[in-house]
Amino acid sequence: MGVNVRFWKGAWWVFVNHQGKRKAKRIGDRETALRVASRIRERMAAGALHLPTTADEESLASYARTWLKGLAGNLKASTIDFYTDNVERYVVPALGTQRLPDISRADCRELIATARAKGLKLNTVKGIARTLSSMLSQAVEDEKLPANPALRMGRHLRRGDEPKTVIQPFTRDEAAHLVTTARQHFSRWHPWALCALRTGLRHGELLALQWGDIDWQGRFLLVQRNIVRGVATSPKSHQRRRVDMSAQLFETLLAWRRLQRKRWIKKGKPLPPWVFASLEGTALEERNVRHVFTRILQKAELRQIRIHDLRHTFASLLLQHGESIVYVKEQLGHASIQITVDTYGHLIPGANRAAVDKLDDVPAQPSATPAQPEAVSADQRARRKWFGMSGEPRRNRTFNPQIKSLLLCQLS
Repeated sequence: MGVNVRFWKGAWWVFVNHQGKRKAKRIGDRETALRVASRIRERMAAGALHLPTTADEESLASYARTWLKGLAGNLKASTIDFYTDNVERYVVPALGTQRLPDISRADCRELIATARAKGLKLNTVKGIARTLSSMLSQAVEDEKLPANPALRMGRHLRRGDEPKTVIQPFTRDEAAHLVTTARQHFSRWHPWALCALRTGLRHGELLALQWGDIDWQGRFLLVQRNIVRGVATSPKSHQRRRVDMSAQLFETLLAWRRLQRKRWIKKGKPLPPWVFASLEGTALEERNVRHVFTRILQKAELRQIRIHDLRHTFASLLLQHGESIVYVKEQLGHASIQITVDTYGHLIPGANRAAVDKLDDVPAQPSATPAQPEAVSADQRARRKWFGMSGEPRRNRTFNPQIKSLLLCQLS
């Protein structure tokens, strides 16, 4: 009878022999195994093994709500809403009645399997797993758990038949038709639609755009805030960025500001700070914008897409017109270029042709006579700067192979 810690088959285990029953639990590292064994001995000594929840041993539901309250002030409101939604809709209904110390890895796997069986999207299931893991990591810090059983659940989230998300942006003609429809039938929303298609701003960034963010001399705007569920916060990943304005957008916003000034002067009030303000001068509400956007699509007889797909349209049109993947990444405000490549890399024209051209035989040189110097284009100079005359990256310049291929394509 007792609790023992042993190293077996490449890992540390806790073996329990109590009242004629034996149990074994693989822990991983020695320090955690010793801590688990100590907790089990304490519970056995107190005669509390497998007893119902007591006042000093809270349930997962109780701890989850305490954890959510502690997030205020440390995380963005949108992140707290994300965690709260997952906890209340999925985690608590499945595991809420269990004692916090009794949560096992099997329970975490079952939660994921149940979510997948409901037909939830893979990203939703990943969000549930991430929420549970974040909460249990805090429980470990609070010394309520010896280890986090929800860590590294990635292999339980993968499934071979999971379809890869494919973006379906508007074509150039469809985007132009959308703008024309908005100008003719929804004049108040024409500047908003054009701005979405010419800047690639996220929905909340469009709502949060202010007149003071626009540099009329430099013809660009600064993205430095975001509105999520009515709350103004920083942009995604806290990244402020500069976004260029096209000539058409510049003229449209300039005319829009003059029109808005006249309207508010008639009301005897100053111009609201928001570029796209409500009739009362406040920032627009997300649901109202979505409702109007649906009406514009219906009037234009275009397929129903999300507002976020206007952002995809902006990126895809830039790439189809030969713009650099690096420029698109900076305009969109992605945290890394890998995100841009993974999302839009397949849209770069000629990428496959550039790859197969490298397989062709190199024609023999006609003579050894030194060639006359030729004019070097800007693209060739850029290519030599980054990759050298040989076409290989210069020393101390390392690239992800996929990114290197795309850059070579852009400069070829």
